[in-house]
Amino acid sequence: MPKKTFRILLVDDDPDDRYLLQTAFEESATPCQLDYVEDGDEIFDYLDKHLQPDSNVEQLPDLILLDLNMPKKNGWQVLNELKQSPLFRHIPVIILTTSKSPEHVRKSYHLGASSFISKPSSFSNLVEVTKILGKYWIDVVTFV
Repeated sequence: MPKKTFRILLVDDDPDDRYLLQTAFEESATPCQLDYVEDGDEIFDYLDKHLQPDSNVEQLPDLILLDLNMPKKNGWQVLNELKQSPLFRHIPVIILTTSKSPEHVRKSYHLGASSFISKPSSFSNLVEVTKILGKYWIDVVTFV
């Protein structure tokens, strides 16, 4: 049986950050499908669409990369809603943000984040982070 495509959903309102992350995943040769939404409202539209039986879209994401600083709903509001939902709480959520605040880290884990990563300041470090994410979440962790 062929291995299914590993799907990552990036939730980030900054088009430059989305582009850099997509390029970093490509550069790191991480075998995944990277989708994105731009804000905390769009994520639930995306997830609901993927739950529809008549949808042409394959599946829910295997992993969500979530920025904290977004318009409409911030990352903590999104994380809280995801982890309260019986339909979505099983999806691992990694906070990927510019913050390094210990308060932000604690709050993210308290709300159910699987990991907290501060966005690297250089592209080469971002590529390294995507390699590590791919290695761990795709090659090591078991999913059904």
